[in-house]
Amino acid sequence: MKSNRAPNVVYIYADDLGRGMLSCYGQKLIETPNIDRIAAEGIRFTNSYGCVFCAPARASLLLGRHDCHAGYWSITTAGVYPALSTGEVSYEDLRETINNTGIQAGENDVFLPELFQQAGYVTGQVGKLEWGFATTPERIARHGWDYHYGYYDHVRCHGFYPPFLFENGERIDVPGNTHPDCAKHPQAESPENHAIRWDMTGKAVYSQDLFDEKVLQFIRDHQDEPFFLYHPSQLPHGPVSISEIAEEVRDHPELTQFEQEYASMILRLDRTVGLILDELDALGLADNTMVCFSSDNGHQVYCQQPGRTGGVAQTADGSRIDNVTTKFYSALCGDVFDGNDGMAGLKTTNWEGGARIPFLIRWPGIVEPGAVSDHMFANYDLFATFAEMLRASVPTEKDSVSLLPTIEGRTADQDQHGYVVYSSFTHGPSLVNQDGWKLRRINHLDLFQLYYLPDDYREECDLAGEHPERVRELAAKMLEACDGDYGNGHIGSHRVEYTDEAVLAFLEQSRRK
Repeated sequence: MKSNRAPNVVYIYADDLGRGMLSCYGQKLIETPNIDRIAAEGIRFTNSYGCVFCAPARASLLLGRHDCHAGYWSITTAGVYPALSTGEVSYEDLRETINNTGIQAGENDVFLPELFQQAGYVTGQVGKLEWGFATTPERIARHGWDYHYGYYDHVRCHGFYPPFLFENGERIDVPGNTHPDCAKHPQAESPENHAIRWDMTGKAVYSQDLFDEKVLQFIRDHQDEPFFLYHPSQLPHGPVSISEIAEEVRDHPELTQFEQEYASMILRLDRTVGLILDELDALGLADNTMVCFSSDNGHQVYCQQPGRTGGVAQTADGSRIDNVTTKFYSALCGDVFDGNDGMAGLKTTNWEGGARIPFLIRWPGIVEPGAVSDHMFANYDLFATFAEMLRASVPTEKDSVSLLPTIEGRTADQDQHGYVVYSSFTHGPSLVNQDGWKLRRINHLDLFQLYYLPDDYREECDLAGEHPERVRELAAKMLEACDGDYGNGHIGSHRVEYTDEAVLAFLEQSRRK
């Protein structure tokens, strides 16, 4: 029976998950039945954009603005919280340093969880907290979270056995996990690295097990009131790390053991989704809960193996990829999973494979089961979407356009973006207009490339020379979106540095190791 209470929202946010890794988007080697269940019982989007890197994607989601603007978001340096394990920097000093670094939230700035708070919801996030790269409980509270548990440091997120996490500002030690770097492994495959991965000394508890417990407890604790639960998982971000190979892929004839380990990370995430869906069913909350599943950016290859699998910078045979005239394709680079679903590029690049994301919503009684939509939108549109659902206003400075009409099946009422825009870590911004024309900027060469995605989703045919007027038109829109400087479409321009001498000394020492 449908409740008259405001709907709960559970937002599950994968890390570096290309849509091609999910069987509901065509993955053939592994199956993701719980994630697929959201698609089967809800709506699957095929033209959804995140960003090309974790920090701007998370900032855009929580702020409702694209990441090519200047002056509203910044990236702090990560890798600082391990200093608490060594005692070289105190928790109080570290918090003060981070809180005084980078762009501060303005008095009138409104963040996504604040929309829910103002509508009477309790808000919580569990996992890879905020947009980083390092954060504090003060910043988390300012953004509108009533509860949080997880990592404050995104480099620590590259290990899956944290010696401590944080719950509402309090350090919570994890018995049996003894590695200050959370047991981060070397990324490339080799006999030596394989031995390191599977040496379980000091690795008692896998982080996703901790997150599952807290996610389910949050749902139980707040089952009698409307809640917004945001779960940014680490999975399947590398380096590859899993406590055991999943039975579904163990001894898979088409996968090496390294690929089986990576596939097990995907399946571990799918298991979390299943636990959440089952808990909602058990508590009688499923019919009044919107469940969203997405990722921050496009695919990344973490199971690189010499002679078999390349990556963002080289093919399987070791040839260089410059991401100007040559680019990543699964067949060229040996990605047996085709995790970017046949598109060009990977995470960090401004090809489609770096920014296209999976996006699924289940909302019983509202969303038609099994629906599929090619409506173009970006992650920053979730701000206006939830605002419309909550009957809240959207501040004028937001770039967000609600997709609630499409979610509810009212496609005739759907407002359209003129374009979506996103930055990159390697070259510059990209802009895609409503008709499917994409302009790609390479800042260091002062070069534009033009693609028509409806006929060329693999971005194989640069049409800039044939359509100079269209290039000029889209370049003007791109420059305006970047606040008059294409450099704002490079993620590096948003990085800020600390000034505290003890923190800088620790970071320098860490780099030398």
